[in-house]
Amino acid sequence: MKKIILDTNFLIYCAKFRIDFFSEIDRVCLFPYKICVLSRTIEELEKVKPKELSLIKKYLEKIEKIQSKEKQVDKELIELSKEGCIVATQDLELKKKLTSQVIVIRQKKYLELRN
Repeated sequence: MKKIILDTNFLIYCAKFRIDFFSEIDRVCLFPYKICVLSRTIEELEKVKPKELSLIKKYLEKIEKIQSKEKQVDKELIELSKEGCIVATQDLELKKKLTSQVIVIRQKKYLELRN
């Protein structure tokens, strides 16, 4: 089973554009998977505007939490990518450094799985 790790900006953009990432991930990932989020990502989300945070918190209730080992979320996401995890992000610099597949938002309304 593949792990899909959600980055902070991915969650913020999904809330902003009202994207149901659960159904979209189902649509693009035709294999067994588990959606996860790092504990540091949750800490970063605490700094977000209250309106977006309340919507994101509803999503987080359904997602497995992974205890962060690194202080920098991006560094840990790169390491998890090397282990074969899929990362969902909109961060251009991070996407360039990832070694496994990436899930991105396209046209502010749907997701795409990229190699």
